[in-house]
Amino acid sequence: MLYMVVERFRNGDAGAVYARLDSVGRLAPEGLTYVSSWVSEDLTRCYQLMRTDERGLLDRWVSEWKDLVDFEIVAVVGLVEASQKVRRRGAAAAAAAAEAEA
Repeated sequence: MLYMVVERFRNGDAGAVYARLDSVGRLAPEGLTYVSSWVSEDLTRCYQLMRTDERGLLDRWVSEWKDLVDFEIVAVVGLVEASQKVRRRGAAAAAAAAEAEA
């Protein structure tokens, strides 16, 4: 599963985050894979895409950084999968409405 990780650097201090990254690396446990990331232009936030089949691995990783970063983690899907989910929900709602009318 893919997760969008929104990192807010405490006190806007990107320097401390990058110093640790340079010193010890990403600190991601085995089974948690970095996909890509983007940093806000003002260097106060990072938007990081991570992949894992075990949600708990994200919690282990967060514990290595929580002194420097506040995290928001959201499970995400791509556009095609999202479109399929919307269609399935619509079909299920239509079927339920038809059944209620019967």
